[in-house]
Amino acid sequence: MKTLIGFILLSVSMAGTTLAADQDEIVVYKSPTCGCCTGWVEYLEKNGFTVQTHNTDRLNEIKARLGLTDRRLMSCHTAVVDGYVIEGHVPVDDIKRLLSERPKIKGITAPGMPQLSPGMNSEIPKDYDVLSFDAQGNIEVFSSY
Repeated sequence: MKTLIGFILLSVSMAGTTLAADQDEIVVYKSPTCGCCTGWVEYLEKNGFTVQTHNTDRLNEIKARLGLTDRRLMSCHTAVVDGYVIEGHVPVDDIKRLLSERPKIKGITAPGMPQLSPGMNSEIPKDYDVLSFDAQGNIEVFSSY
């Protein structure tokens, strides 16, 4: 009986730890052949995130299911972290800020494929904006580089 109670307490304790760690897990949907998407995944991992990658040829379906229907916001890969959509080559500092501030938005995006962005040609973002978007279609600048 004592062993069973100890196991239950350990399981509850570990469950709490797992829930806390999930905030740093990002699920990424990308084309199986996209090199810049793979570069962004590696950049996330290098910066402390656990990444679950799904290679798919159905990115547009996934984007639509996640509520990302405005083509002006789209990029080559889509991710989800703690209920937020992360679209494209968004820097980790913006993801961490999003998770810290928890604004009432659907997600953030680096539309298109900014040339000086993580996963492209620079880990130091330069010359582009990261935008926030909500379910009502409102778009705002989240950060500028």
